[in-house]
Amino acid sequence: MAGPTTAERGVRQQKSSGPPRARRFGPPRLRTIIILVIALVFAAGGTVWLLYGSNWTRVENVSVSGTRVLTPAQVREAADVPVGDPLVSVDTGALEARLRRELPRIDEVGVERSWPHGIVLKVTERTPVLIAQKGRKFVEVDDEGVRFATVSRAPKGVPALKLEPARSGTTAASLRRFDEDRLVREAVRVAGRLPDAVAKDVRVVKVRTYDDISLELSGDRTVAWGSGELGSRKARVLTALMKATPDARHFDVSVPTAPASSGS
Repeated sequence: MAGPTTAERGVRQQKSSGPPRARRFGPPRLRTIIILVIALVFAAGGTVWLLYGSNWTRVENVSVSGTRVLTPAQVREAADVPVGDPLVSVDTGALEARLRRELPRIDEVGVERSWPHGIVLKVTERTPVLIAQKGRKFVEVDDEGVRFATVSRAPKGVPALKLEPARSGTTAASLRRFDEDRLVREAVRVAGRLPDAVAKDVRVVKVRTYDDISLELSGDRTVAWGSGELGSRKARVLTALMKATPDARHFDVSVPTAPASSGS
């Protein structure tokens, strides 16, 4: 009897093999996934413990840089960094705000973590451009008009600020419009526009009203500056006027298009 033909054998083989079976995760692969998940959980827990629970990353030292008048000890005391706390938990923004509040002499401050145990405080102090006498003390004023510190001795080379506002007539009206803080800012504005050759000789910046600011220089010389407007132009005119009339004692650049000098 003849055996099955080639076609019959193909049909039987197809029936016996059936459709392809879906691939399943075997026990070895499942164990690998479980192990990886457990490892990740332990790694995350270990990181949290390292940052918050261990002694390896706690605050142990606070360094200070950039001070000139202030001392590092003063800055550290004002910052009140929580030594012993986890380094990661230190609120750097709160430290910056506290330093500015407690030490107005500080203009800018940066707080950085220095792993694994340090906090770094980088300080920039304000620089006085004018000094105002208050009784037996002196108030330092910076280039933004901020009165930031009271000292017992006036710093050398810083001009004195004299506010002498009149209390009657048109000057009284000017004072109502421009309060003392505004007048201080105008004086600072004028001081910042002075040419270097003049700035080193300025002894006093006197303010009566917004548009009546004058300078007292060494050698009994004076300058009528006017308002703080057109400061750069006035500075150029004053420089030229002093060169043209070196023996003069009184200079007026309040109207820079019509400068004048007098006295000898």
